[in-house]
Amino acid sequence: MLSEGSSFMKGMVMGGLFCLVLSLMGSFSPISDYKTDNHHHHHVKAASKEELSRRFSDSQVQGLNNQIRVYCVIMVQPKNLIYWATVIETWSKHCDKAEFYTSESSKALEAIDLKEKDDWARLRKALKHAYENAGDLRWFFVAQPTTFAIIENLKYLILTKDPNEPFYLGKTMKSGELDYVAYDSGIVLSYEALKRLINVFQDEEKCPEKGRALWKLSEDKQLAVCLKYTGVFAENGEDAHGKGLFNSRTVDSLIADSIKDNPNDVVEGCCSDLAVTFSGMSPNQMHVMMFGVYRLRPYGHDFHDSLAFYPPEGSDND
Repeated sequence: MLSEGSSFMKGMVMGGLFCLVLSLMGSFSPISDYKTDNHHHHHVKAASKEELSRRFSDSQVQGLNNQIRVYCVIMVQPKNLIYWATVIETWSKHCDKAEFYTSESSKALEAIDLKEKDDWARLRKALKHAYENAGDLRWFFVAQPTTFAIIENLKYLILTKDPNEPFYLGKTMKSGELDYVAYDSGIVLSYEALKRLINVFQDEEKCPEKGRALWKLSEDKQLAVCLKYTGVFAENGEDAHGKGLFNSRTVDSLIADSIKDNPNDVVEGCCSDLAVTFSGMSPNQMHVMMFGVYRLRPYGHDFHDSLAFYPPEGSDND
């Protein structure tokens, strides 16, 4: 009887302690003391043609072609070798600089071996390397090998944005009170945002390399928590009409939904014609996208764009 009573009391004590821990965790917010003075926008829209003509002369618009340059940070692993190879052969050639960061080296493909198995720690190392080796590049695009990106449309989105301001763009998602940019649809960081992030990496209390929570946050949520401490907030990238530019699904799945929901206007109901990314793409789909985006042309059509972003010298995609 004494033994049963003792076990009962131990259970009561342990249960009480567990409830106390949960209560404390519920009242604790890891992002409660972040700065808010530098954040004025939750939706970042691409400029309309009318806005460009108002703000810039023709010669200034042409000059912007050489000013907007993007460093692509592409996270790969040897187990995804075919995706890795496909990104090398397709859209990454349109980045002004593309670096592949891997968890371990591969004899088949060249990449920067970070010698790190943990996803969050590896992403931190990759971003630090990109920051230290950016040269005069002031925009950074972080992607997975199953993402397809149209870099020219990304450049158009950030055309009128100042990289010396803290921008953290993509497809925004919500988890509790945390707004974050979805990793699978690509993450865009300005130089100022990345600089603040690199600085907060040094603060283990605010931005630990190894999470201390009972559950493990995904890399994109960890990134949002760390950036929030520096006054940088997730923002949704949109075209001038408010349509999202970063997609976490494939083109065919988006079109399939539009056929069902908007049978009288499938194209308009699907996606923005200035979309930056699509996600979950197979290698075959990426090659089809390259043909459709960069090669196929309707004869006699001229879209009269006011400027053109050309791929870097040496790229065989145009």
